[in-house]
Amino acid sequence: MTEATSVTQGHRTAARRIADMLQLLQDSVAIQRRIVRAGDSVYQVGQQFGCLYIVNSGFFKMVNLSGEGREQVVGLHFKGDWLGLDGIAAGRYGCDAVAMDTGEVWAVRYDALLQAAVRTPALLTALHEAMSRELVRDHDSLLSLCTLPADARVAGFLRFWADALAQRGLRTDQITLHMTRAEIGNYLGMTLESVSRALSRLARGDVIRFIEKGRRDIHIPQVEALTSFIQRIAVPMTAAALH
Repeated sequence: MTEATSVTQGHRTAARRIADMLQLLQDSVAIQRRIVRAGDSVYQVGQQFGCLYIVNSGFFKMVNLSGEGREQVVGLHFKGDWLGLDGIAAGRYGCDAVAMDTGEVWAVRYDALLQAAVRTPALLTALHEAMSRELVRDHDSLLSLCTLPADARVAGFLRFWADALAQRGLRTDQITLHMTRAEIGNYLGMTLESVSRALSRLARGDVIRFIEKGRRDIHIPQVEALTSFIQRIAVPMTAAALH
């Protein structure tokens, strides 16, 4: 089995898992559907916790305020992701959940979910898997911030976005970033100028191509080229750190 075939099968497995989980929720617990548009808040920091939210469509960002009062993007979520897990421990949501485009979220009362899980244990498994994926995602994000140079961080961000689309059965050769360069930099711990320079270098190397003047629409001829780009940059840095 080639690496490309293995990756494709992994994406298909993820897409099936997401579809099965959404169907399980519909069959097992009361769901309140809500259509949101870009800029709408699903919930806000400090709001009393009562529901978990599952993304059925659209793109969402988690936003915190830094100590200086600046907005800090701390997470990104796609179809099948759970929102509001941070509210379980403290009884209040720890950040703002904001829609980046038109989408739909499902609200599920947490107490009703736990009650339904007694009858349908697969619900509790789905919740635990969502928590585990969140931990892995946070770990990977922190590792990227601590170890990768700026250009590799941006390439990794594009790879993350493309992989998220592929796992949901969507095309990855042409993606629309529902974030400004400033927001991408905010998320990656970089300045707007550093993000712009990194994207320009990726374009000059034909790893990506800009489709329109606004440059939010990006063509990725080969997603694997992003991984190769990251490896070319990261390996010399790792070798230098060892000497």
